[in-house]
Amino acid sequence: MSWIEKLYQTYENNTDAIGSRSDSVPLLPICHTTQNAHISISIDADGNFLRATVLPKLGARTIIPATEDSAGRTSGTTPHPLCDKLQYVAADYGEYGGEKDPCFDNYIELLKKWIAMDNLQWKLKAVATYVEKRKVIADLVKASALYAEDDSRLIDEWTSENAAPEIFRLLPGGYDNKGKKKPWQADAFVRWSVETPGDPQPEVWLDQGLWRSWENYYGSLKSTKSLCFVTGAEIPLADQHPAKIRNDGDKAKLISSNDLSGYTFRGRFTSADEACGVGFQVTQKAHSALRWLIARQGRRDGEQAVVAWAVSGADVPDPQADTFSFLFGGEQTAPPKVGYTAQEIGAALSKRIAGYTAKLKSTDDVVVIGLDSATPGRMAISYYRELTGSEFLERIESWHTGCCWQQYFGKDRIFFGAPAPRDIAEVAYGRRIDEKLRKATIERLLPCIVDGALIPRDLVESCIRRASNRNGIEYWEWEKALGIACALFRYHHKERSYPMALDRELRSRDYLYGRLLALAERLEERALYVGGEKRSTSAEKLMQRFADRPYSTWRVLETGLTPYKVRLNGKRHGFLNAVQQEIDAVCDLFERDDFSSDKRLSGEFLLGYHCQRAALRPVAGPDATDKSEDSDN
Repeated sequence: MSWIEKLYQTYENNTDAIGSRSDSVPLLPICHTTQNAHISISIDADGNFLRATVLPKLGARTIIPATEDSAGRTSGTTPHPLCDKLQYVAADYGEYGGEKDPCFDNYIELLKKWIAMDNLQWKLKAVATYVEKRKVIADLVKASALYAEDDSRLIDEWTSENAAPEIFRLLPGGYDNKGKKKPWQADAFVRWSVETPGDPQPEVWLDQGLWRSWENYYGSLKSTKSLCFVTGAEIPLADQHPAKIRNDGDKAKLISSNDLSGYTFRGRFTSADEACGVGFQVTQKAHSALRWLIARQGRRDGEQAVVAWAVSGADVPDPQADTFSFLFGGEQTAPPKVGYTAQEIGAALSKRIAGYTAKLKSTDDVVVIGLDSATPGRMAISYYRELTGSEFLERIESWHTGCCWQQYFGKDRIFFGAPAPRDIAEVAYGRRIDEKLRKATIERLLPCIVDGALIPRDLVESCIRRASNRNGIEYWEWEKALGIACALFRYHHKERSYPMALDRELRSRDYLYGRLLALAERLEERALYVGGEKRSTSAEKLMQRFADRPYSTWRVLETGLTPYKVRLNGKRHGFLNAVQQEIDAVCDLFERDDFSSDKRLSGEFLLGYHCQRAALRPVAGPDATDKSEDSDN
């Protein structure tokens, strides 16, 4: 129950954000939920109809009071107490062709009970007076918010050649490909505005007095107290726990105990409260906080949601963001540099981390939680960690500096840093990766970021194999795979402290072979440019074979370079001489018998290849031309 306690504390620390209109998904008051309304009906304090407005999608989200049953309803006749669908608020629903069971009696009964408890809420009385006139849909038809055939039945679907009214864009009606009826006019959700001179807040869904009134009323209905597993106090327990955690249409619940006949807890407990007792207000606040956090700073990938937050409410970095997003906020402010060092990256990260440190205290609790659901109705916590603020920031900084390499995610997204877990999964298993495999891979990478664990070896090897075979994939995709493979190999072997710039003193066999491959590629590439040819080099074509059998493949590549050397000798002698000297220097660095060994290369050869290639190209990026080397001639 630690997770729900942290969420409960988070809610208590952020009560200023309750109902804030600056949040796309607001932190909700207790016993409230949100719905997307389609129509806003304005009435006066005496319950007289004034006007109706069809709402655009932007701004349709509405905070409404709800009971535990109505907040979790999927069907049935349990009404919301104030704002609801026409099926509930319109007594003339059946007269206009409503096909579902009319629920007006249940609605008005609940509304009147609320009014009886809080007689001072005149807006509630106005709504009750109006709906009891039993002509809600009739007024909407007269106001051209809804459309009926001969004032008798609402139109199922707009079939006229004229432009469809706004309501049909929200609720088009008709049938889908499976023969199922789509939402139509009668399914419209209604919210209220009660206007009276001098009242600055006619919208009932924004009236904080009504929020508190409903909290007090609904809380007073719960008289039986029992042990809350979270607070340890004897308080009224929740009968049901909220859904809609990841989005408005999410029906999955983290806690559910309504299966009295399925032997969910029988045999061990006699009631659901014995298995899991959580206070009503505790679960309302905790789930509202979780929903708010996911929308505000979480990351969703299908059914999977991951969010990190500070219980104090301070900003924390997203653990799943790549370094580009982390440092530049999605926009690159400076062109990529050549020869970036880990120290420079560390300095930039430290500056960014310092900004978080100024707001996040070292002892503040930071929580990282991952949610996933296998079925539409149930959800589970797939990952959970609690850290102090200093630990969390230290791990984030360690990930971005340790798993750092030059990344190429397109012409406008070149950066030095760590990739995002989602990108790693796509490189390891391809862009058409199965959704379950993607989620499982992200879950495996979270401990590497949050706990500082090593990256699983199979993931590293998969990325290396992908980067070693550039045949059949686009250039940008291979460059992306190459950068990520180098970053993962470097992080997996942190103890070796590989530099990101070319190390001319490193005598490792795999690293040196990577350098030779880059030199052969550059020499042939240059000769093709001089000859006006545009095709792949032999080094590019044989890269996979070179990784498997470096010595024998190098002999093929070196022999194949002879005609290109002849071509360059006449037109680019200076360049040829420089590359040849570099090849000779690299060959001299090999230890005895290392050069003649045909043993398969490790991912280290990608580091040597990438660094040597960058050193040969002073202007980084795919647009770099050979003009910079023309002076060699």
